[in-house]
Amino acid sequence: MTGAGDRKGSSPSRNRSVRTARLGRVAVGAAARWTGDRLDSRGTSEEQRRRRGDRIVATIDALVDQLAAMRGAAMKAGQVLSTVEFPGLEEDQSAYLQGRLASLRDSAPAVGWKQMRKVLASDWGEQPDRVLAHIDTDPTASASIGQVYRGRTVDGQEVAIKVQYPGIAESVEADMRNLMLLSPLLRQLMPGLDVKELLGELRERIVEECDYELEASNHRLLERFWRGHPFVVVPKVHGDLSRRRVLVTDWIDGVAFDEVTRRSDAVRDRYAQIIYRFFYGTALDLGLALGDPHPGNYLLTDDGSVAFFDFGMLRRLPEGYVGREALIARDLRAGDTAAVVDGMRELGYLPGELERWDGELLVEYMRRVSWWLQVEGPLRLEPDDLWRGTDVFHDANAGGHIEQLRRMRLPPEALLLRRMEGLLFQTATTLRASAPWGELLRELTEGGEPVGELGAQHGAWLSRRHRPPAQRVAAT
Repeated sequence: MTGAGDRKGSSPSRNRSVRTARLGRVAVGAAARWTGDRLDSRGTSEEQRRRRGDRIVATIDALVDQLAAMRGAAMKAGQVLSTVEFPGLEEDQSAYLQGRLASLRDSAPAVGWKQMRKVLASDWGEQPDRVLAHIDTDPTASASIGQVYRGRTVDGQEVAIKVQYPGIAESVEADMRNLMLLSPLLRQLMPGLDVKELLGELRERIVEECDYELEASNHRLLERFWRGHPFVVVPKVHGDLSRRRVLVTDWIDGVAFDEVTRRSDAVRDRYAQIIYRFFYGTALDLGLALGDPHPGNYLLTDDGSVAFFDFGMLRRLPEGYVGREALIARDLRAGDTAAVVDGMRELGYLPGELERWDGELLVEYMRRVSWWLQVEGPLRLEPDDLWRGTDVFHDANAGGHIEQLRRMRLPPEALLLRRMEGLLFQTATTLRASAPWGELLRELTEGGEPVGELGAQHGAWLSRRHRPPAQRVAAT
């Protein structure tokens, strides 16, 4: 078993000076690169943009190295910020950064059982082997905040036991303060970001994620809502075994994402559409943006259902928020430039005076990056489609697009929704999935007509369990 943190076999370091020094090195290196960027005016504008992109890549490289070693809140913040766009990069630069940032989600080695057993014993008040009939001491999954074990209760129920790394909750405040060292870097990468506001949002979400009792409450809410669904499964919480740093749920057997990518077209297509239905359905019907739709957080079961878990990072959206974003999508399809600008300004994406924004350029950009939603009928996505919208930064209006995007603001309440959106599209392209994507998103966010057999089944279930789908149509 390999370890995690600042040395092999250890939990993430709680030494504040060590953790501060890690991010300090990134900040100093970034400052030197940006100074060089301002002073280096050689070559054409295209060559200067390429050099700027190389500096961004080098900075993100250094940041990922440090965040991965730190784990905890710092690593989680890096995962969430990985969905922030870096306009003006070349396709190869964007692809490289995507892979590096994805490593913060996918490459989390395990912390040793000796340390994790102490957390269980502390929260349960006695040793794990006196609480459970059995627990496998090798984790089945490891992430930034904790890791998961398989066990069996004394009454024979197979369970998943998520255990928080020791010291994680205590390091959150220090890590979030340390992340402020990166404020100049974040402002350079995306000048429109309100760094203080955005990091405040991250802090609140990560503090909540470190409270497994709160996650258990969120999990029970989702389990109750989706109970009895024809193709969505949310495992039940074992409240008697769950604590502040321990969350216990039913164990679900299923096929992991990597294996699903090797299944038939029909299996992959259905799987991808179910994933979209779960996350967008939760956003629309429960008003919750689930901020971690990572492929490791769902499984394909033997009967074709998909099981979902890990609901620590979420945000309760303002009432009607998804519907308000859906109105912007409608106006975009209709070509109503003024309405698109008004909607974006109302939601906080376009700060400052109206004269700062070129509506025609904004609509062109939004159409280009959401090209896959404009296609009529089914479309089979491919991995390269993840970058297809970036060609907007290499046409005659590239400078205007880049300048506007760098001035745009990411409203804190939309942070997890945008992360969800980006990761789901990445999942669909990795799966090479096919669907009538525009119609599907209109059903899920605008209350449009049910799409296909899955849409009919979901609509019938929703009508039986909750309320008629007609009542879900976004307000006009």
